Amino acid sequence: MTSRVYRLHSTLELPLEDAYDFFEDPDLPPEIADIDITRRNNTLIVSAVAKDDSMSKYTPTAQLKASVTENRVYEEDPDEMGPPGAASTGSSGGGPQWGALEEEEEEIESELVEYACFKGDRETVLQNTALQYAMFEVLCDIAKVAEKGTLTAIAAVDEELEAVRIVDGEERPAAINVAEEPRDGEEEEGVNWRDNEFIS
Repeated sequence: MTSRVYRLHSTLELPLEDAYDFFEDPDLPPEIADIDITRRNNTLIVSAVAKDDSMSKYTPTAQLKASVTENRVYEEDPDEMGPPGAASTGSSGGGPQWGALEEEEEEIESELVEYACFKGDRETVLQNTALQYAMFEVLCDIAKVAEKGTLTAIAAVDEELEAVRIVDGEERPAAINVAEEPRDGEEEEGVNWRDNEFIS
């Protein structure tokens, strides 16, 4: 049985520069020879190049898809700074500090940073079935270096289901629960065949 991914949900984010650095020399699964990275407007597409030459060149291989967004990153966390005007004025005494009113609030240095956001379900983040599980392993490696976000998935490996959960770069314990959702009014909506007057 081929390993495959059944369920996947991702909220991973990492700076675009870090994503490019990651793919410069990635530790790829044996089925993947190389990675192709394409950027189309605000979309980053990371495609697998198959090592198996017998695979048709017309067979679309698995690809990871991320949206590229800009976030403002501050040099210093604004929440950690004191309230405006809390800085010492340098003079002692209980009199009015006229100079303090004229002090301008110091502007916090910031810059716009592009982020690669691997967000969505399996059909959004991990597309195409050829080499799907191998690219899922690559996504797991990305999750381990991502600054923030969660990757959860259910995959079949060697005919056994496996749960994966990576939160803010750390692997966490995961389990698979099978639950039936109760449906309200299911019996009322169905046909009661036993008491149906049209059936003898």
